[in-house]
Amino acid sequence: MKSWTSPPVPALPGEGGPLTVHDSSTGGPVTLQPEGTARLYVCGITPYDATHLGHAATYLTFDLVQRVWLDAGLQVDYVQNVTDVDEPLLERADRDGVHWEDLAAREIDLFRTDMEALRILAPTHYVGAVEGIPADVDAIRRLLASGAAYRIPVGADEGALEDGASDVYLDLAQQRTFGAVSGWTREEMLEVFAERGGDPGRAGKRDELDPLMWRAAREGEPSWDGATLGRGRPGWHIECSTIALTYLGAPFDVQGGGTDLIFPHHEMSAVQATALEGTSFARAYVHQAMVGLDGEKMSKSKGNLVLVSRLRTEGVDPMVIRLALLAHHYRTPWEWDDSDLAVAGPRWSTWRAAAALAAEGTAPTDLDEQTVTTLRGRLADDLDTAAALLAVDAWAEQVNAGRATAVSTLVPEAVDALLGLDLLG
Repeated sequence: MKSWTSPPVPALPGEGGPLTVHDSSTGGPVTLQPEGTARLYVCGITPYDATHLGHAATYLTFDLVQRVWLDAGLQVDYVQNVTDVDEPLLERADRDGVHWEDLAAREIDLFRTDMEALRILAPTHYVGAVEGIPADVDAIRRLLASGAAYRIPVGADEGALEDGASDVYLDLAQQRTFGAVSGWTREEMLEVFAERGGDPGRAGKRDELDPLMWRAAREGEPSWDGATLGRGRPGWHIECSTIALTYLGAPFDVQGGGTDLIFPHHEMSAVQATALEGTSFARAYVHQAMVGLDGEKMSKSKGNLVLVSRLRTEGVDPMVIRLALLAHHYRTPWEWDDSDLAVAGPRWSTWRAAAALAAEGTAPTDLDEQTVTTLRGRLADDLDTAAALLAVDAWAEQVNAGRATAVSTLVPEAVDALLGLDLLG
């Protein structure tokens, strides 16, 4: 699948330090020290609506992860999926009277446009769920052959299109690592399983929480040839298991997404991958907190969205949107308010005014170098963006007040490289 175009990332003198992040699976900090190439997997969109600020916050967080790694001298192998076939997409297409493939194509294209506008670094591999179906089929067949998965027959009364059709589930009772990603109790899991795509009441399951890996073809639903699995389509979780294993191998460095993916999606993706490969899935699980609006998390299903594309259409500079998001730490839930833009707009103007006074070819001053050192340190310490912004505020204040003269372009270049904000463009 076509990705989008990444902005250039300036090379800064020296190197930043190793990145420390909060690992959801252990509940504490972990310092990531990849050798040569850092490997990152971030769960992408289900393309049935436009990019909202909750999405933007998530992809911005992992854009920063990439930038810190690049500044530390690492290469980055970044994979993002697109769930371009799933129930929410099919339901929205049916509601709107459009073909599900046309709806997906439209929203994916808008997502790319939003990501480019926000200067989010593009994935190395941008992979649709449909593209990954052959790998899913192979994985599910292997799990059936090993006895780790089982079939549930689907009859004509359930809409099956083929005689002998069956759904396929992973048998969690055999998986000793189940629960290691979320750390949740069974009661906590069951509380949200159904509302997050699970089917605890499905007759024939060995355990209410067993995840669906293959859905046999039903009347009116898209399906693909699954060889010995029969026609059907993969479940939500297996697509990420196989895409990550195909493009990154396991264990890779970071599995990322929103906190609403910790369970069941990241839990199930990891346990399926471990069942396949016998090794851990990721070294760290990093999650963006929810962004709310009017007292509830911002979500497509609720419809309480602030859309990036709508703000852009209203004339809001994408760099101001990005700066507004950067003011909030990725692990702290927060609610969007118009005041976020009211603060970010003047801050952006102040920074731009200071950057306009920076002289090309001038040697960095002590203030320049101290500011960049602080920027690097704050971002390497669990992506402390709020403190990073304050460091740039202090630099801009001194430059604009004339207390710092003959400043170089080092700080604007660092703001571009590390925060993704183009002050000199």
